[in-house]
Amino acid sequence: MRNPFQEFQTVSFKKKNLPLSRIVRAKQDVMAHILEGYLNLVEAEAKDFVWLVEQSRVLKTYSEAVKYVQSLNYDQDDIEEFCGELDGSTKVPYVIEGPAGIYVSALVNQLSDDRVVLRLKDYQKKFHLLGYRLPVGKTLILQGDIGDFTGTGLAGGCLVVEGSAGNWCGAGMMQGEIRVAGTAGWKTGEWMKAGEIHVEGWIRGVGQNILGGRIYEQGKLVSPQHRGSQ
Repeated sequence: MRNPFQEFQTVSFKKKNLPLSRIVRAKQDVMAHILEGYLNLVEAEAKDFVWLVEQSRVLKTYSEAVKYVQSLNYDQDDIEEFCGELDGSTKVPYVIEGPAGIYVSALVNQLSDDRVVLRLKDYQKKFHLLGYRLPVGKTLILQGDIGDFTGTGLAGGCLVVEGSAGNWCGAGMMQGEIRVAGTAGWKTGEWMKAGEIHVEGWIRGVGQNILGGRIYEQGKLVSPQHRGSQ
């Protein structure tokens, strides 16, 4: 079987009674630390600006990302602002798609909020690997079209895509639910072990190596076909 993993190359370089100026400075400090963590991650994990999507590499990068973000005091607005920085800010001299998506996923997963909404529909970039290892009890809503490997390794959370997803949606998911309002690409659900994927539009291609779980296209069960609708 051909190695399915793709190569991502570089594409471009609660407080009270505080004065507004102090609040602004605090937010700037938070963003500076988030950006610093990302740049350190890229320097360590993506030398020569090349990063391969393979299970061991993704897991290692995610573990390192968690180390960077777990001590930070941030909210989902900060995550959204960071996505904006990745989309075209001069503060981020280079963006490697894999680590960028994993870093955003670590920020989401480490946040105490049970429900996170990221408004990405106006961005030029289609983020990859969002929703990676989304845990039980957390809902992530992505507004806009998303890139490849959305919901990879989903660990029990609920991932809602208010747009279309790229290839390998739900690859290797362990449990939980993915709902896609638009379409999904090739290899949807590849290597998934459990959980459900619901695509309201059409699916370009269902994975050939699905170990468990269910995939629905426009309300119809398409995998596994032999079980019927039980």
